Amino acid sequence: MRLKAASALLFALPVAAALAAGGAAWVKLPGASFRSALKYEDAPTVKVAPFELQKRPVTNAEFLAFVQEHPQWRRDKVARVLAEPRYLQHWAGPAALGAKAQAQQPVVNVSWFAAQAYCEAQDARLPTWSEWEYAAAADETRRDARKDPAWRERILGWYSRPSSGPLPRAGLQVPNAYGVQDVHGLVWEWTDDFSSLLVDPESRNQGDPDKSKFCGAGALSMDDRDNYAVLMRVAMLSSLQARDTTPNLGFRCARTPGK
Repeated sequence: MRLKAASALLFALPVAAALAAGGAAWVKLPGASFRSALKYEDAPTVKVAPFELQKRPVTNAEFLAFVQEHPQWRRDKVARVLAEPRYLQHWAGPAALGAKAQAQQPVVNVSWFAAQAYCEAQDARLPTWSEWEYAAAADETRRDARKDPAWRERILGWYSRPSSGPLPRAGLQVPNAYGVQDVHGLVWEWTDDFSSLLVDPESRNQGDPDKSKFCGAGALSMDDRDNYAVLMRVAMLSSLQARDTTPNLGFRCARTPGK
């Protein structure tokens, strides 16, 4: 009994720390005119306003702290229109992590609705695709390394690795030129406008209503067909609905300075 109590205390420490810290540290990104790999109605660049992004993805401990404070997002209480049955299925219980969900691993098996609710609880939001792509274009020393074949090969190497093993801890990678970590090679990440990335403008007012609900980016096609890693992300995100979850999809939050 004494050993069990000590184990519970050790487990509670990361959760308490997550509650006190309010999530991962924030990094300021200056914003710029940015050439996206997606073609935006023949516009050569996308204007990305200055924004702040969490340094690393949200962890199990941080999301558990959120669930404890907002019990409507427990897996045994969440509305099924907001999260499918696989939501947080790797946790040991509705409010317990367990061996398959270590405290400092990125949280996965979360729906778009749950990720957005977490960010709103932090007075934040999910990043747009343009914001995420802008942050993800940097390597350790350059704000835009996408023209470097060696960097591209490294990115593709990360994406080609099997994802069946346990996830590493969040925050172990060397920060990129903006100070952001883990944008590649750890988990896929939700974006605010995930379902509009491949929506043709002529179809916005017809067809699947879920597609138009989140329409914002209006990307027509890939402008940079050599950037297969981006294409893979766009294809995966565009295949999802907002209640879906997967064991390799997590998120991080963004916010607009001064709001």
